[in-house]
Amino acid sequence: MKRIFTGLAALILLYIPSGFAQELTAEEIVQKADNLQRGKTSQVEMSMTIIRPKWQRTITMKSWSKGRDYSMTYITSPAKDKGQVFLKRENEMWQWVPSISRMIKIPPSMMSQGWMGSDYTNDDILKESSIVVDYNHKLIGEEQVSGIDCYKIEMLPKENATVVWGKVIKWISKKEFWQLKSEYYDEDGELMRTELASEVKQFSDRKLPSKLEIIPADKPGQSTVVDVISARFNIRIDDGFFSQQNMKRVH
Repeated sequence: MKRIFTGLAALILLYIPSGFAQELTAEEIVQKADNLQRGKTSQVEMSMTIIRPKWQRTITMKSWSKGRDYSMTYITSPAKDKGQVFLKRENEMWQWVPSISRMIKIPPSMMSQGWMGSDYTNDDILKESSIVVDYNHKLIGEEQVSGIDCYKIEMLPKENATVVWGKVIKWISKKEFWQLKSEYYDEDGELMRTELASEVKQFSDRKLPSKLEIIPADKPGQSTVVDVISARFNIRIDDGFFSQQNMKRVH
């Protein structure tokens, strides 16, 4: 009887999902969320609407990325900005401005500045910092966002990490690993901005939120809304694509 029970127990354990048998760590949750959103490579088309109390404007763009070391963003409209390209290649960041035929190197000191006049930072667009590598992660609770059960994870920068934020809190959905809400704090613990993701759609081989709203904490009536138009993941992109030479001819 004992032998039969042991064999039955082993069979049951074989069919229990690994996530059920062992809880995920905070770092594993963040890693899964980052992998889902980033993929090994990606090609994305999106629009970004900058909203201010007395005006608003929309910028459209294409973006390519490969891992954490390479990303390129090409502005497609409006006409006065079209053709500008932003490149991150390993630890270097560049901007190509075709109207003056000038290549500009972006220093680390400019990472916290607004990108194209938006509430995004240069760091956000160029993906300099990694939510996986540059932070220590701690599961601090579970809450719902828009009716979806989420892990609530606190992220504190590692000692030698070059990052913009003093603390980040993320709400990541338990089932799908969507990053549905993020709060960004400065070094003094002051809330600087909140990000809310919504409108889940099918992109390539995965479902992801297609809308992201960035809301500054201290600027009433101001926000930036990003809408993903299309996205492809895990496509072939050679490292050579992410070069200064290609910045001048990509479109």
